Amino acid sequence: MARSLALALTAAASLALAAVVAAPAASGAPPRPGAGADGGAGRAVADRALVYKATARYQVHANGVAAGYKPDKYCVFDKAGGTGALGYPHFNHAYDNSLDPAKPAALYYEDDGRGGKRLVGVQWLVYDRDQKLTTDDDRPTLFGVPFKGPKPGNFPGQPVHYALQLWLWKDNPGGLFQTFNPAVTCLPGTTRP
Repeated sequence: MARSLALALTAAASLALAAVVAAPAASGAPPRPGAGADGGAGRAVADRALVYKATARYQVHANGVAAGYKPDKYCVFDKAGGTGALGYPHFNHAYDNSLDPAKPAALYYEDDGRGGKRLVGVQWLVYDRDQKLTTDDDRPTLFGVPFKGPKPGNFPGQPVHYALQLWLWKDNPGGLFQTFNPAVTCLPGTTRP
């Protein structure tokens, strides 16, 4: 059942991505300023397709855990007073410093309303080379988007790092690569005390 669900989700994601890619071409929309002849999106779209394919199986929460993504029992929200949340981070530290679209360091889940978890986003995390918050000459990019940071560690022992979120499985009204998603909420009693 879980395998057939993952295959169905992969097929659906591929069709959705094909529609997204085809729409600008069919509309005759001009390339964005500074973009190449293909709109600068060719590589980014291909890389996003890799993320869809690689993470579709993680729609089944148990598959993400079995693949080494360790769940955090707390839901993370924007403590700076903004709106939205990340959901429940699940980190696979074997993928820290990965710039491979198919190997994000974190998966983000939200409560699905039925006692389970639903995949909403992914994140890549790359350690800052000199561990100084004041320099950023090693800022990575993925999908043509620069990572945010450098940021201090979020927990004891986590190095200064750069991060890039991608809200691939749940629309983010604030933007595809924003840190927090206003459409994701933490249920009462699920956040870190």
